Amino acid sequence: MLLLLTVVALATTVSAQFQGGRGFRGGRGGFGYRGIPANPQYDGAFMFCRIMFRNASNGDGAGWMVDWPRADENLSFRFSELTRTMVSRDALGNYNHALMQLTDAATLGKCPFIMMTEPGGAYFDEAEAAGLRTYLQKGGFLWADDFWGEYAWAHWENEIRKALPSGEYPLIDVPLEHPIFHTLYDVKAIPQIPSIGFWYGSGGRTSERGRDSAVPHVRAITDKEGRVLVVMTHNTDFGDAFEREGDSREYFEAFAGAGYAFGVDVLIYSLTH
Repeated sequence: MLLLLTVVALATTVSAQFQGGRGFRGGRGGFGYRGIPANPQYDGAFMFCRIMFRNASNGDGAGWMVDWPRADENLSFRFSELTRTMVSRDALGNYNHALMQLTDAATLGKCPFIMMTEPGGAYFDEAEAAGLRTYLQKGGFLWADDFWGEYAWAHWENEIRKALPSGEYPLIDVPLEHPIFHTLYDVKAIPQIPSIGFWYGSGGRTSERGRDSAVPHVRAITDKEGRVLVVMTHNTDFGDAFEREGDSREYFEAFAGAGYAFGVDVLIYSLTH
C-alpha cells in the first residue's frame, strides 16, 4: 500500500506557452531524458511527483515538460506555507520534486499524489497502463491538467481507459458540493485559467480554443465504491497559475488565488482520502 500522509490544514524550464491558441497536434516522441536530474532521495515528507510520458502521433499536447519545474516547486512552496504538511526540501531549503514513468513501481509507491500536464497528447503502452492501474488501485491519486477542446478530451479519455476501463471505473463531472472543493478553501466556481502567453496575446481572453473550450470542467474517475482515483481539469490550466505566479503581477492577481485554492484542496484531498 502507498504511504498515506496525514495533513492538518490551516489557512499560497518549459512553460505553457501560447501556441496559436493551442492548435497543436503532437508527434510521438520519447520521454526526453536528456538533461533531467536524478530524483531526490525519499525522506518521508510530501514531494510533488510528475509523470513523464510519450506523446501520441495523433495526440493534442505539448508534452509532459509543460510547466516543469516551476509549477512543481511553487505549488510545493505554497502547500508548505498554507498547511502544516511536512514538505520535502533539500539541504539548501529548495523544495524537492520528482520525475518518473508509470512503470517505475518502486518510486511510484512513495508518491500518494502524481500529476500529468497536457494529457491530451499522451500515449500509454500496455505496461504503462498496467502500472498506472496498479498504482491507483493501491491508493494513489492522479491529477491530469491543462488540455483544451473536445479532441484533446477524447484522446485523453481513450488513453486513460486503457488503465481504467469504463465498465469498472465511472467517470463523473464533479459537483461543486463535493468535498474536493472544500477541504481547506471553499471553491465556489471552476476557474478558467489560460496560459499567460495566451492571456496576453489574446487581449485577456480565457478560452484557448474559443467555443470549443468555452466551459471549464473538473471531472473525476472513481472506483465502484466512489473513491476518486483521477481528477481531470479540462479547458483550464492550473499549472500556469502555479508556474507563472512570479512573472506578472496582473496575471497573479487574476488567476493565482483561484489556482492555489483549488490546488491546495486537491493535495489535501488526495492525501486524506
